[in-house]
Amino acid sequence: MRVLDSHLHVWDPELLTYTWLDGPYDRRFAEAELERDPLVAERVECVFVQAETISDDFLGEVRWVESLAERRGVVGIVAGAQLHRGIDTATHLEELGTHPLVVGVRHNLQGDQDGLAMSSAFVTGAREVATRGWSFDVCVRADQLPDIARLAGAIPELRMVLDHLGKPDVGTADAPLAPTVEWVRDIEELAKHPEVFCKLSGLPAEAGGRWSREQLTPFLDAVADAFGVERLLWGSDWPVSAIGPAEDDDPHAPDDGSATYQATARQRWLDAVVAWADERGHDVDALLWGNARRAYRLDDQRPADTVRRGFLGRLFGK
Repeated sequence: MRVLDSHLHVWDPELLTYTWLDGPYDRRFAEAELERDPLVAERVECVFVQAETISDDFLGEVRWVESLAERRGVVGIVAGAQLHRGIDTATHLEELGTHPLVVGVRHNLQGDQDGLAMSSAFVTGAREVATRGWSFDVCVRADQLPDIARLAGAIPELRMVLDHLGKPDVGTADAPLAPTVEWVRDIEELAKHPEVFCKLSGLPAEAGGRWSREQLTPFLDAVADAFGVERLLWGSDWPVSAIGPAEDDDPHAPDDGSATYQATARQRWLDAVVAWADERGHDVDALLWGNARRAYRLDDQRPADTVRRGFLGRLFGK
């Protein structure tokens, strides 16, 4: 079995600045930590997704991940970007275009004001992403999905990859929640746009690390019905989705029962999705490998001595 993990984070607070890290997240999760808990597969590659550094560190994060890429099997980088900043956005994308591993960008919208994704400034920045042939990773709350459907309608050529199924409320293994009518409706509306893909990722984090396959199966079924298996891709969301109650055999479990790192979480999520796909008769290799390569156009990457030109590059001949 070959696995292309379409949603992997690494971070190091001693190298870059992050304002959101706290509790069990506030430590280094990088090369050494990843190496200790490898996936069981014949071949493993990954797409790094920006870990929400401060914007001044977006380019530094790309350079750092580039330095790890060959050793850790990173075949693509989804870089941080702020798409609503006009000329600053264009300049930033121009600089990202000099980094061959960059295959897309993510402007993390989940904490932004409602409606930003349909503002004229944001749409202009998103069009620039499409012009470069990059993808746009969409990290939103479930109630923001209608805005993303409208954005997809406004820029039909923009490939989008919806992170974490749009972050629906899933409950926990002990108190599961069923998919809401509203979430299913909004997922189906978004899926009408053929350039939108959906990642099977992040649900363990939405459950606070307390999840079961039975609990999450209805959500997997819903996106399979909406998008078709050919537009679904597996992602671990490591290490965000590897935080929760201590595992039974954890010798370092906190005495107070607080959340901690779950060493087997990444493998358990992979096993759960594979088991679901096998039961449904879905194409496992497509879910774990081929669809991510298409979504991020990994087979179309350019040599290191070329750049992707956007508006500024064409205007000034850069």
